Amino acid sequence: MKIGLLSDTHDYMDDQILRHLADRDEIWHAGDFGTAMVAERLSEVAPLRGVYGNIDGQDIRSLYPKVLRFDVNGLDVLMTHIGGYPGKYHPDIRQEIKTNPPGLFITGHSHILKVMPDKTLGKLLHLNPGAAGRHGFHQVRTMMRFAIEEGQIRDLQVIELGKRA
Repeated sequence: MKIGLLSDTHDYMDDQILRHLADRDEIWHAGDFGTAMVAERLSEVAPLRGVYGNIDGQDIRSLYPKVLRFDVNGLDVLMTHIGGYPGKYHPDIRQEIKTNPPGLFITGHSHILKVMPDKTLGKLLHLNPGAAGRHGFHQVRTMMRFAIEEGQIRDLQVIELGKRA
């Protein structure tokens, strides 16, 4: 299964993002869509899974949950917008991660791209794709692509989309 992962679009979508997602089996958005238009455009490319972020209004909150947990090809995935990262999990999600750790924990919000294993919880990998939109303090817009095979992440790619301005 080929996945495209992005976050923090803040109502921004361009053809470059869509090109990088064109061959994906699913697209995952880790919150702060901005408007339903972003979700609609992504859904036209591939099936979309997502969570709402702190800037998202009722249009997005009525479509996507705050926290989403699902299995893909044997990989247990937990996604939320504001979740922290290994060693500094957000209080809203900390207990779930400690009592039932997923294999993959995905967040957005920080606009900082991260790929971090949680060495205290064994096989947990944390991904934050950074920000694909132009709003925020980040200098370079980013997203990720990867495959999931037999419960493992393969071929992880970080994609730089250029400066945010």
